[in-house]
Amino acid sequence: MTEQEAFWIQTEDWHTAGEPFRIVPDLPPHCTTTGNTVWERRLNIMKEPSHPLDQLRQSLCHEPRGHADMYGGFIVPPNDSGAHLGVLFWHRDGFSTACGHGTIALGRYAVAKGLVDSVQDGPVKVIIDVPSGRVAADVNFKDGKVIHVDFVNVKSYQFAKDIPISVTAHGGETLHLSVNISWGGASIASVDARDIGIEIEPTNSQRFIELASQIKTKLGKQGDHAGTSLYVVCFFQTLSDNSQAIEQKNVVVYAEGAIDRSPCGSGTGARVAVLLAQGKLNGGKKLIHHSIINTTFEASIVSQQQDEGAEFPTCIPKVRGNAFLTGRHSFYIDPNDPTYPGFFFS
Repeated sequence: MTEQEAFWIQTEDWHTAGEPFRIVPDLPPHCTTTGNTVWERRLNIMKEPSHPLDQLRQSLCHEPRGHADMYGGFIVPPNDSGAHLGVLFWHRDGFSTACGHGTIALGRYAVAKGLVDSVQDGPVKVIIDVPSGRVAADVNFKDGKVIHVDFVNVKSYQFAKDIPISVTAHGGETLHLSVNISWGGASIASVDARDIGIEIEPTNSQRFIELASQIKTKLGKQGDHAGTSLYVVCFFQTLSDNSQAIEQKNVVVYAEGAIDRSPCGSGTGARVAVLLAQGKLNGGKKLIHHSIINTTFEASIVSQQQDEGAEFPTCIPKVRGNAFLTGRHSFYIDPNDPTYPGFFFS
């Protein structure tokens, strides 16, 4: 097969709490990846201009087959036999290091495809190698049906506290913000929406995108971590706080201006790390996390530790949600199509 030949590609589409996840189980012969780990495969794709997998990403993510907020993953070999599968996460602007909502969808997918044995009652663990490390999707059954999926994340922790920045609001007003930055498989900045003065509603999504762009610019290299740049800005609002749970609503802006319809799996894990560092999530207390469309994740801490000399504690977050199948597609990709490999409106 040459680069100019048209081909068919099969996908299975799911959504997790409203956020899409397009799974590509089998790559075309010309879309090979190299590397001993999923992390290396991601880097090698990014290093090669017009890599076939990057063009396939654009073809499936951008219009006319997708949209600017589409998300998905290419199934690739795991790092070793300790995992059931590996995945390269992708979005409108490239390949991400982490994706919690995608991991939840992949757990459902693995069970549906028989990659793991299902049970009548109890959990089934799906081990997945992602660029940021090894994660798990614990698929929980009751009476033979999936009732929820727990995304068990990589080690998460805050790494920057109360960074002061100023941005310009829609009406020209200067807003003074305090930003916390944490790692949940990707670098994520948290901003209290009360300091913005904008309700977390879909009608305000463009205003949040504009502010997130300013925040990323103002933070600059301060948001870089573990060989990656700042990926997410999470605007949160606390709704309630008691001994059992802290309830928050958020809007997550990821990549260069996409809105997560879910509460963001990796972002929820990163929020858990900040709340732990602030002393607000100890003793089995949970985070109830609502999205901009009012879907919900429930998060807790599997384990935590405070390393000697470290400013902030580390933890393993667990994020509970569910995913649902939306369709199976057979897409025709023609490199001679004048819109190839796709487009989107920013």
